Amino acid sequence: MSTLAYHARVPSHAIDVVSKGRARKGRSAFNLEENFKCSTAALESYAFAQWEPVIFDAMLVAASIEYADYAFSRSKLGWRREFKVRVPVLEPGRWAAHDVYETLRDAASFLTGDSWDFEFVQREGETPRPSQSSLQFTMTTDAVMAYSDGMDSRAVAGLMAEKLGRKIVRVRVGSTGGGRPAEGEPFTRVPYNVKASGESSGRSRGFKFALISGIAAYLTDASQIILPESGQGLFGPVLVTSSVQAYPDYRNHPLFTMRMERFLTALIKHPVHFIFPRVWSTKAETLEAYAALSNGDDWRNTRSCWQSARHCSLNGHLLQCGVCAACLLRRMSIHAAGLKDDESSYACRDLSAATFEEAIQPGCRISGRSLREYAIAGTQHLDHMADLTMPIHFAALRRHALLVAPALSMLAADVEPALMSLFDRHAVQWNSFLKDKGARSFLRQWTRA
Repeated sequence: MSTLAYHARVPSHAIDVVSKGRARKGRSAFNLEENFKCSTAALESYAFAQWEPVIFDAMLVAASIEYADYAFSRSKLGWRREFKVRVPVLEPGRWAAHDVYETLRDAASFLTGDSWDFEFVQREGETPRPSQSSLQFTMTTDAVMAYSDGMDSRAVAGLMAEKLGRKIVRVRVGSTGGGRPAEGEPFTRVPYNVKASGESSGRSRGFKFALISGIAAYLTDASQIILPESGQGLFGPVLVTSSVQAYPDYRNHPLFTMRMERFLTALIKHPVHFIFPRVWSTKAETLEAYAALSNGDDWRNTRSCWQSARHCSLNGHLLQCGVCAACLLRRMSIHAAGLKDDESSYACRDLSAATFEEAIQPGCRISGRSLREYAIAGTQHLDHMADLTMPIHFAALRRHALLVAPALSMLAADVEPALMSLFDRHAVQWNSFLKDKGARSFLRQWTRA
């Protein structure tokens, strides 16, 4: 008796990046006139050295990856997609060079879990550029920091400023910010925006933000790029996946940034190194260290939630949902750091409530069913992360230590106990947080006994 194996067909998409008009026959168009907006005003905050067209070309390549990632849905039967993208650049030979091309493919494929092939052709017309070629920026810069103004960003920026002073420059990688930068405030926002919808996993965001940080390091002659994530945010999304078919989320992981270092060095001939100053700290430990500084109380003004205003609002004001994985990690960390949280800032305010519905603030406008699903997923993510120190997971942690050690310039024999210690401290903090919410808390319905 023979068994016929079923192999799901991998979706394949061919895309032409065009200034206007149509793509070639049998290919989809990423129309720059309709789906790509590049602000020359925002580019001015990147003009801290002689402007080079390769900077715009790099942003265009990143935008092409972002468009493809968002515009074409993944199959319900599998994660991977295949992309063939034709991109017009000013220097096709530079992009087609073996070291640039292969490191680009490696970084994009590793990050998104898809297969990427590129064709680079000559771009016609003028390259968008800042209206002035150089801004005054006379400080010596040792490092740039990818900055979203979230809790980790705010805390690590403060902690690193204690060491580096004004030799650290923040690079905005979130959506907030805009306008002409004040003196000494470069890189106020990502200079371009891509319009695309259809797929929500959005793994390409990591490429966009790493590239923008790399460009900033190049323009300021910095050698290091600081990523502010604490250990749970670095390793948790890789070691604890949301479903069987989901590809691990490497957006902030050293195995991805190692690949981006190779690509950036090949492209712009400027060696950069991503560093993780809080890699072996929990979010609570980072917050506690920052709160001890003289100005460390402003962590209260930060936002961690993944949800938009249309999902969580009260009287027209945006609230954090309070129950996605990011919100729960925030609330757990505030509790573990011994600090006081503002429960009214969350749509799901009372985590001690017996049911999810009872936890919602009166009058709060939420997308009920989807928020409940986020709550279950967020709770289980933190719970499963706490389980990583159980003996059944020792082999997985050991394998991960072997993989990640070279990216951190460490020995695997040192990484393995560091990982164990990190998740052991996470488990202590998570269990203490659950205990504080009480045995009747609805969170207990979704956690282990």
